[in-house]
Amino acid sequence: MPKSQLIPEHQTLLNLVRRSVEMHLNAQQAGHGLDHTLRVLHWSRVIHDTAGGDLLVVELAALLHDVGDAKFHQGQELGGKLSTEILTELGVVAEVIERVVNVVDNISFRKGVPATELSLEGQIVQDADRLDALGAIGIVRTIEFGCFKGQAFHTPEDPRPIEQHASGIGHFFQKLFHLRSLLNTETARQLAKQRERIMYSFVEQFLAESACSLSLDQNFKTLN
Repeated sequence: MPKSQLIPEHQTLLNLVRRSVEMHLNAQQAGHGLDHTLRVLHWSRVIHDTAGGDLLVVELAALLHDVGDAKFHQGQELGGKLSTEILTELGVVAEVIERVVNVVDNISFRKGVPATELSLEGQIVQDADRLDALGAIGIVRTIEFGCFKGQAFHTPEDPRPIEQHASGIGHFFQKLFHLRSLLNTETARQLAKQRERIMYSFVEQFLAESACSLSLDQNFKTLN
């Protein structure tokens, strides 16, 4: 076990970090609350089992990855700053803090950091975060965030291609249907397959029930 996992004691530290994270996320729901964070923690552990890396760094980064998210802080990315404050207050050694903050600061879809520039721990937490944007959970989170933003789920009156629609359905075509190809680890890619099928099925059924002329492009329907 890496030395960094022993000081302070591993599980006690995770419990303390979780409490701090919960306080920060109380006002940050819309698909990015504590429930999302705990799922990312779970899937980070699952991926770590095969991918390796420093488990403590993975777990801390998973817990802290959405603290200070710009979407809920007037466009300011505060994750690294808040993570440093939380971990410093809890007595975590500087080397571990630096590695955790490196993950927190670089894994967001918005940031667009190439996988080759991420640490192994960063690749693991990024995959876990992206997995939670897929499948049944991903559908619910898309609806939740759209409600938070006051965004329509479907805008059939928009004459533009569906991938350009500023809507929940548009989000599937703009981002979610592309996520599996962006995953870093084989474990995550395998886990994503069924989730992707669920999303395709949902969108196809939704469009059919909407009596909409739009349908899934054949490229999006071909699953590897």
